[in-house]
Amino acid sequence: MTKRRVVITGLGALTPIGNNLEEYWSGLMAGKCGAAPITKFDTTNFATKFACEVKNFDASDFIDVKAMKRMDPFTHYALVTASMAIEDSNLKLDEIDCERFGVIYGSGIGGMNTWETQHSNYINGGPRKISPFFIPMMISDIAAGHISIKYGLKGPNYATTSACATSSHAIADAFVLVQRGSADLMISGGSEAAITPMSIGGFNSARAISTWNDKYAVASRPFDKDRNGFVMGEGSATIILEEYEHAKKRGANIYAEIVGMGLTGDAFHITAPAPEGEGAFRSMREAVRDAEIELTDVDYINAHGTSTELNDKNETLAIKNLFGDHAYKMSISSTKSMTGHLLGAAGAVESIASVLALKNGKIPPTINLDEPSPECDLDYTPKLAKDRDINYALSNTFGFGGHNASLLFKKYVG
Repeated sequence: MTKRRVVITGLGALTPIGNNLEEYWSGLMAGKCGAAPITKFDTTNFATKFACEVKNFDASDFIDVKAMKRMDPFTHYALVTASMAIEDSNLKLDEIDCERFGVIYGSGIGGMNTWETQHSNYINGGPRKISPFFIPMMISDIAAGHISIKYGLKGPNYATTSACATSSHAIADAFVLVQRGSADLMISGGSEAAITPMSIGGFNSARAISTWNDKYAVASRPFDKDRNGFVMGEGSATIILEEYEHAKKRGANIYAEIVGMGLTGDAFHITAPAPEGEGAFRSMREAVRDAEIELTDVDYINAHGTSTELNDKNETLAIKNLFGDHAYKMSISSTKSMTGHLLGAAGAVESIASVLALKNGKIPPTINLDEPSPECDLDYTPKLAKDRDINYALSNTFGFGGHNASLLFKKYVG
């Protein structure tokens, strides 16, 4: 079977450092920090009192108020960035075969806010106080459903849920469906709105998130010797994948081409990565194999880079074990240093960073990297963005449960 080429023709982003694509990219280039004290609930009794929240955002500016009340915030975020991506793509839906246009959209946690609110209603008022919209507000597939319904998209439609690899898996699935001819266009991405008491409390209990409340602005510090856990983020990112000839025919603006994916499982531990990043090693290797390029062709890696002890050490080892001497010639960065960790939305948010790095010839920085750990000795683009003409960019995401996904993007030159 001949593989069809797949290109990126629309982008939308709602992040802790920018509420649209332009603001997000400007924030990355400026090394903007998205961390601040949590405003969504009273953190008095919590070990962590800060996160990377979306700021100055009102869903009612984009969604009918009555409809909005029947959706969880993660769905608000998804609908907003889907709208942005469709507008950015200049698609005219009345001229598109919508049976060939699908949606694969993920969330690692789904409607956590809805779950907590409705459980409180039950505790305080009994089962009659549970909203009839509770289930369709909470389930993690509902964002994909809402996007499909809003735009009349009748192609493949489902959600992925694989912890922090969720939206990378969504993009990978969408890529394959377009590549093999099951669809001509796919909306894909991820959304997360999990800055809630149970979420923050749960990650605190697992000792996974930073507790640097007195210096939250520098708490997300991937690869640094003083890293002490990730910083929770929220938001959404949407990418439109389109078959190359379809995009050319309608005169679409093409950002980049997606050319490879690697999906692996650690089969090791529910939260810890496999020793020496063995699963990450295979994930990156398979993405390069799938693209049918050489290891030395990869110029940039947007690392998973969570600012946790185990991930940063093991991801670095995986990169060195796979790429050998070339590992020291690549640019690497963790944009989580700025956005925090968007969990299920991380892969889509970071794929956009990778695509824009290719298009603009600029590498986003890893801020707060004051002194790398001895075992973290690669070029992580510390502090400041830098100019570099790159042809291939790899985006890594790894999730609890041992889920690994690597996406490989190629610079589009016409």
